[in-house]
Amino acid sequence: MTDSSPTEHQTRRTRRSHPRPRATVASVLGEILLTLGVVVLLYVSWHTWIGDAIVQSEQHAAAQALADQWATEAEETPEASPAPSPTQQPDSAEEAIPVLGDQKHAEVFGIMKVPRFGEDWQFKIASGVTRPDIMDRGEIGHYPDTAMPGAVGNTAYAAHRWTSGAPFDPIDKLVVGDAIVIQTKAGWYTYRFRSFEYVQPSQVQVLLPVPNQEGVAANGRYLTLTSCAPKLNSLERIIAYAVFDEFTPASDGPPASLTGGVGA
Repeated sequence: MTDSSPTEHQTRRTRRSHPRPRATVASVLGEILLTLGVVVLLYVSWHTWIGDAIVQSEQHAAAQALADQWATEAEETPEASPAPSPTQQPDSAEEAIPVLGDQKHAEVFGIMKVPRFGEDWQFKIASGVTRPDIMDRGEIGHYPDTAMPGAVGNTAYAAHRWTSGAPFDPIDKLVVGDAIVIQTKAGWYTYRFRSFEYVQPSQVQVLLPVPNQEGVAANGRYLTLTSCAPKLNSLERIIAYAVFDEFTPASDGPPASLTGGVGA
C-alpha cells in the first residue's frame, strides 16, 4: 500500500485549517441591501433617462400630430379676420396680433418649439400647472393668471426638468437671442430669450405682468419659463425671460425663427 505523498497531507491540513465561513444574519442582510441598492439604481436610471426618452418621443409625436391637425383645419376653413381680444389696445399694430381667450383647465391650446433644443423638440401646452393631469404627463403648463401668447403682459409657463419627459431639461442651454416659439391655431408667436434668474420657490413676482415689477402696468409682451434648479431637486427655480419679437399667421407658414437658425 502506497503512503500518501507529503503534498497531499499538507493540502488536507490546509483545508481543515481554513473552514468555509458560515453565513450570518449580518452577511445575509448586507447582500439583501446590496441587491436592493442595485435594483433602486436601475429603477432610477430607467425613470430618469430611459423613461424620459420614451415620454419625450411620445410628446414630440403628439405635438406634431396636433400641428398637422391645425394645418388641415386651416386648409379646410376659409380664412377670417380674428376678433380683437379684450386685452388688445385699439391701434392697428395690436389688431394684427390675435390673442386666444381664456382656456379650460388642462385644455391644450398651443405647442412650444425651441430650435436651440433640437429640430424635433416640441411639446404641447395646456392651461394650468397642476402635476397629475398636466406636468406629470409631459406637457408644458401655462400659468392661468398670466397673459395668453401675443397679449400685452407676461405669458408664463412651467415644466419638469427631469421625469415625465423633462421638457425643460435643456432650459439652461438658452443663448441670448434664441427663439422661443408658441404655435396656436392662429399662427406662431416668436419670443426672444434675454436672461436667466435663480429664485426661491416663494418668489412669485416673476409671474407679474412686468416680471418682478410690483404695481407696474403691463407695458410690453413678455414670456417667462420656470422650472426646478438644481436639476434633480426643488431648492430653487430657474427662470428664463424673453420678449416678444413677431407674430406669423398660420396662412404664412412656419416663421423664419423656426427655419433660419437658433439665434436672432
